[in-house]
Formats: sequence, structure tokens, C-alpha cells
Amino acid sequence: MIVWAVSGAYIVRFGFEPTFVAHGQEYLYLWLSLGLVVAWWLMLGAWNSRQSRVLGSGADEYKRVAAASLWLFGLVAIFSYVLRFDTARGYVGIALPVGLLGLLLARYLFRQHLNVRRQAGQSMSRLLILGGPSAVSHLAGTLMKARHAGYLPIAAYTPAATDQNIAQSIAGLPVLGNEPAVDAILDAIQDCAADSVAVSAGVQLHPQMLRHLGWELASRNVGLIMAPALTDIAGPRIHTQQVAGLPLIHVTTPTLEGGQRVAKRLFDIAVSGILIVVMAPLMAVLAVLIKLDSRGPILFKQERVGIEGAHFKMLKFRSMVMDAEARLADLEHRNEGNGVLFKLKNDPRVTRVGGFLRRASLDELPQLFNIFGGSMSLVGPRPPLPREVEAYERDVRRRLLVKPGLTGLWQVSGRSNLSWQDSVRLDLYYVENWSLAGDLVILLRTVRAVFHSTGAY
Repeated sequence: MIVWAVSGAYIVRFGFEPTFVAHGQEYLYLWLSLGLVVAWWLMLGAWNSRQSRVLGSGADEYKRVAAASLWLFGLVAIFSYVLRFDTARGYVGIALPVGLLGLLLARYLFRQHLNVRRQAGQSMSRLLILGGPSAVSHLAGTLMKARHAGYLPIAAYTPAATDQNIAQSIAGLPVLGNEPAVDAILDAIQDCAADSVAVSAGVQLHPQMLRHLGWELASRNVGLIMAPALTDIAGPRIHTQQVAGLPLIHVTTPTLEGGQRVAKRLFDIAVSGILIVVMAPLMAVLAVLIKLDSRGPILFKQERVGIEGAHFKMLKFRSMVMDAEARLADLEHRNEGNGVLFKLKNDPRVTRVGGFLRRASLDELPQLFNIFGGSMSLVGPRPPLPREVEAYERDVRRRLLVKPGLTGLWQVSGRSNLSWQDSVRLDLYYVENWSLAGDLVILLRTVRAVFHSTGAY
């Protein structure tokens, strides 16, 4: 990709004509191009963009590729200024964006291939989990659900477990021992051929013993992973600090106020305003189709609960018959949702046009006016019904700390196919870890979710 981008930039800027070489300066650009290719490759390595732990999962890989590329061209600009060398702007202006986009696209394509292999159990790190039985079970279950992350739990070790807690297996993993000794743990690693060890919560090992274990693992080229009992907390909220040789983990409190709230609101106004203008012709066509298909109003207004419990009227294109609410009681026993939410795949109340609107998520377009007016946001938790809020447990009410969204983690992760627990977990994760960059990622993932129509009914 680097060679392709730099060569392309050189050809576009200087062409193939041999007369350019006669001026002498083009030889300099040939050497500059070769140096740029080598330097770009080295910068990607210096930023650890090829480390196995960042490949295949999360945004860290993309961030490192982008940071290495931008730093490189920043250094090129600095050296050009210091040495008073007038670098051709067209050359740099083509090489940087084309190369960066090409690198990110290539990483994305290779990531899809890697994820396919990992779903089949290949290209994964074999993991021995140390800790208490409950912590081992939780960590193993979480990693097995996220196979794209590249960790395959193969065995467990429960140091100093009491006789009552000793088991032959935990979460389907064989327990290789419980003796709190470094040599016994190393023997277990050798027996199961693990290449990484995860120390989870509840591990009953003295800090000095953990230190010796780390030394022994390093000498054997076995990875050591510390898995604290922190769940659903994103990286930007976690900060480490060294105090007297102890790595203290600071978890900052999530806030959405002041400048962050203003930035999110301005983003909502700008994007929703643009989308309203762009989608106006499509919404007009859909309005005509709805009117011709069945009797009733074009828009469906439903009371929903917004930020801090405030009620508002959410707008949608009508996708059901007029008496849909009255007929709900007769269909409650056929609920295929997750208990709290009512969902029915073959709902007899849905009209012909309404079924198409739901599958394509076009029935939600009028919510752009809710967003522009301020009662909703582009990204946020699912807007709940008042009767759903009445059934909320205390922790679930944290969903109401931010505005509900047109889309969110719930929509890009399965929508109606999610269990109630998973839906709540995703919404609470968003509330706890909101960021504008995260909103942009969710919006991009929404486009793919809409085309796939997963869980849309």
C-alpha cells in the first residue's frame, strides 16, 4: 500500500516523461520517494501497529496506523522547513491521504479474514486463566463470546481454592490445579501448551509470588494478562499510575456536561439538519405510499421517555393499522421479544408498506425532527415507553442520564434479537463511556446494520 501510494503520487505529480530527470531535482524526488517508503514502513513498526494484541479487534490498530502516518508527514514538513527544501505540495497532498486510506482499508480487509479464522478457532492465543471459580467462569464466558478478540480459554487454575470450591471443570474448562506455587502453575502451563496467562479477580497469590511468576513467564515467552474486576468500562476512562512500584488503576467518572454536551448538541443539529434536507424527497415519496396503502395518518406519534425522565412525542412513519394499540392486548401472549419489550416477527397489525419500512429502518426517518428539536440525539440508548420505565430496576434507570438516540449500540448489535440483559448492558455501556468519536463509529456501523436488516421487524 505504501509503495502504491508513493509511486502513484510521484507519477501523478511528475509523470513518466524522461525530460523531468534532466533537471536534476527529480532525482532528488526519486530518492525522497524511496526514503519515504522505508520511513513509513518503519514508523508503522515504531508505533507497534503490527502487535498481535491490537490486530483483529478494537480501534487501537487503526489509531496507531493513523498516528504513525500523520507523525511521519509532520516530520517531513518540519525537515522541509528547517532545511528550506520546498517539497512539492501536490506530491505530499496525494501520498498522505491516499496512503493512509489505503492502509486503513487494507487493515480492515485483513481484519475480516482474521475474524473468519478466529470464529473457526484458528489464529488465537491459547489462554490459561488463574483466579477464583466465579471470576474464571465470568472471564472465560466473556472471551468465548468475543472470539474476534483472539483469546481462546483452554484451561483454568484456581490457586488456594478451598476443598468445597475445587471442581474438575469451570465453564467447560479443565481445572489443572489449585496449589499456590509458581512451579505448579508453570507445570500447568506446559501441560496445556498455553501461550498466555490471564490473572483474574479472586486469585489468591502473594504479590511477591505474582512477581516471580511474571519473571518466569517472560523467560518462557509466555504472555501475562491482568484482568481486573472492571466490566463495561472503556479505555479512555482508565488511567494507570505508578506509586511505590504499584500500578494503580484510576477510573474516571463519566460526565456529559459543559463542553461535551454542547459539542454533542451542535453535532446533532448539524447532521440532522443536513439529513432532513437530503432525505426530504424520499420522505415525501414514503408519505404518499403510506397514504395509498392504508387508512390513517402518515405519522405515528408515541409518548416516550427521554433524558432525566422527561416525556416527549416520538415521530415515526406509521407502519401499522390505525387500531394497532387497541389490538396489542390480544397479542401479548405471542410476545417474541425479551420480556420487557413487545416484539412479534409476523405482527398482523403491520401494513404491507409498513413491513418494508421496518426492514429498511425507513420508518424512523421522522425522528430526525425529534433530534433537530432537541428531544432526541443521533446516538444514544433506545427511547423507552413509559410502561417500560415503570418496570425498570434501579440500575437500569441510568439509561435516562442521556438523551435517547435514533441509533445506538443496541441497534448495531442485533436490535430485536438481543436479550433484555444484553440490551441494558449495551445502553449502560454507552452512558458510562460516551464520546464523540464513539458516536461517529456507531453511526458508521449503523449503515451496515441497516443494509443487513439484522433484528429489524
